[in-house]
Amino acid sequence: MDLPEDCWELILNSLGDERRFEPVSLVSHKLLSITKNLRRNLNITQQALPQMFNLLRRFPNLKKLDFSQVTLDVDGFLCSVSEREMDLVSLNISNQKEFPITENKNLKELVCSKIGFLKDEDVIAIAESCPALEVLDISYPDYDCSFVSDAGIYAMAMKLERLQKIDISGNFFLTDTSLASITANCRLLRELVVNDCDCITEFGIGVLMSCSRNLSSVSMSGIGISPIHQFFSQHFGEARNLCEIDLSNSYLSDEFLCSIAEASLKLEKFSLSHCHNFTFAGISVLLRKYQSLEYLNLEAANFLSDESMIELSKFLQSVISINLGYCSKLTNATFFTLIRNCPLLNEVKMEVTNLGIEEFTMDSKINPRVKALHLAGNGNLSDEFLKKVALLCPSLQVLDLSCCLGITEEGIGEILRNCREVRHLEIYLCRQLNNLGIDFELPKLEVLLATASGLNEDGLTTIANNCRRLLYLNLDKCLNVTTNGVVKVVVNCISLREINLKWSNVNVGIVAWMVFTRPSLRKIIPPGGFTPSDNQRSYFFNHGCLVCKG
Repeated sequence: MDLPEDCWELILNSLGDERRFEPVSLVSHKLLSITKNLRRNLNITQQALPQMFNLLRRFPNLKKLDFSQVTLDVDGFLCSVSEREMDLVSLNISNQKEFPITENKNLKELVCSKIGFLKDEDVIAIAESCPALEVLDISYPDYDCSFVSDAGIYAMAMKLERLQKIDISGNFFLTDTSLASITANCRLLRELVVNDCDCITEFGIGVLMSCSRNLSSVSMSGIGISPIHQFFSQHFGEARNLCEIDLSNSYLSDEFLCSIAEASLKLEKFSLSHCHNFTFAGISVLLRKYQSLEYLNLEAANFLSDESMIELSKFLQSVISINLGYCSKLTNATFFTLIRNCPLLNEVKMEVTNLGIEEFTMDSKINPRVKALHLAGNGNLSDEFLKKVALLCPSLQVLDLSCCLGITEEGIGEILRNCREVRHLEIYLCRQLNNLGIDFELPKLEVLLATASGLNEDGLTTIANNCRRLLYLNLDKCLNVTTNGVVKVVVNCISLREINLKWSNVNVGIVAWMVFTRPSLRKIIPPGGFTPSDNQRSYFFNHGCLVCKG
C-alpha cells in the first residue's frame, strides 16, 4: 500500500482488461479510488440506464461509451454527456430506433450502425456536431420512408476533413458520387468499407483508390467482373499504401488477381471469402508475389485440395492467420502441413472441412506459435487427431470444436493436459463429451461454451474443482446437468461473471441463491420457466447481477 499511485496505475493497466479491476478494487479504499480513475470504457445496459448519471460521476475519466444495448430514448443521457464536457474519444449509439441527438466537438469515433430512419439531415448533423471525427460507421440503416443520399454524404464530407475511416455498408441508394465526395474532401482517408452497396461500382472505387494516397484498407464485398474491370484493376497500382483488401462474395477472375500481383502493393491482409470464378492458378500467382502476407482468407474456395495447399504453403512463411473454412476437399494433410511449414502461424480456421477423414503420416513439427484453432463442424474429427494437436501446439489458447460429434473426454483431456494455456474452449453439440477428462487445475481457462453438449454432474464437478478462474459458462440445452453440479460450480468458481442455464433441467429456485452466493456474477440466463418480476430484477440488479428472462 506504500507504492505511489502511478506505480499502482502501471500494475493495474498491465492486467489488460478493465473487468479485472473489480476484485482489486475490493482490497482497499486506495485501490478503489485508483480503479475508478483508470476506467476508460463503459457499456450501458438497459437496466443500468437509470443509474447513468451516477456512473458518470463514479468514473470521471471515461473515454468510450457504448449505448448499443439500450433501446429506450437516450437523447437525454447524451445531452447530459455533452453538458458535462466529458473528454470522450468514442461513442457507440447503434441499434437506436431513431438517430439520437449528440454533440461532442472532440469526439474521434462515432458508431451508429443499424439506426432506424437514418436520413441526410442526420449525417449532416453528425458532421456539424462532431467535426473532429476520424472514424464514422453509418452502416446498415433500417429503411422505411427515409434514407441517406449522395447529397447527404456530400454535405457531410465537406465538414469532416479529418476523417480516416468510414463504413457506409448497406446504404443501398448511395452511388459513385458519394465516393467522389469523400475522395475530394477527406484527404486523410485510410480505410473504406462499402459492403452491400449495390449502386457503387468498380469505377467509383477505382477513382477513390487513385486519388486517396493514404488509403491502406478497402473492403468491398460483392464486386463483380464488368466491362470496366480493366479500369478497376489498373488503379490498384496507384494505391501504393494499400495493405488490406477484402473482396468477399465477389465474382473474380485469375486475370484480376494477377493485376493485383503486378501492382506491387504493401499487402498484409487479403480476403477472398466466398468468392467465385478464380482458380488455383490465380491465387498461386498472387501468393508467390506477396510472400510477406500475414492474414489470408480463402473461405469456401472449394477448388483447393491438399496437394494445392501443400504447394501454396511454400509462399506462406509470414502468415499469422489463415481461414480455409468450408473448403470441403481439405483434410488432415493440409492442417499438419500448415503447422509444419508456417513458422509464424498463430491462428488456423478450418471449419466444416474434411478434417479427420484420413490418417496422416508425414513428419510433423512442433509449432509453439499456434494460439487459436477453429475446427468446428468437422464431424469426422477424432480423439486421435486431438492427441496429435496436443503435441504439436503446446501454446494453444483458443479451441473451437463445436459440432465435432466424434470427440470424447479422452481427446479433450489430452489437449488440456498438454496445453495448459487454454483460456477459451467451445464444445457446442459435442454430445459424447460428458466430462473434460482432467484431474488437474486449469488456472487459465476463462470461457467454456458447452451448449447442447453431453456435460453431466460429474463433468460440472470436474469444472468446479479444476477451473476456479472460469468467467463465462454456457450450459444452454445441456439436459444432463443437475442443480447439484451447478451449485458446485457457483461455489468454487470464485470469478464467475456469466452463466447460461436456458433449456437445462436445473431447478429455477437456484437463481436467487446464485446471485447472493457468488458476488462476481454479472449476468444469469436462468432455466426456462423462471421469469423474474420487475421488482425481483431490480433487486438482483442492485446486487450487481442482471437476471434475464428464462
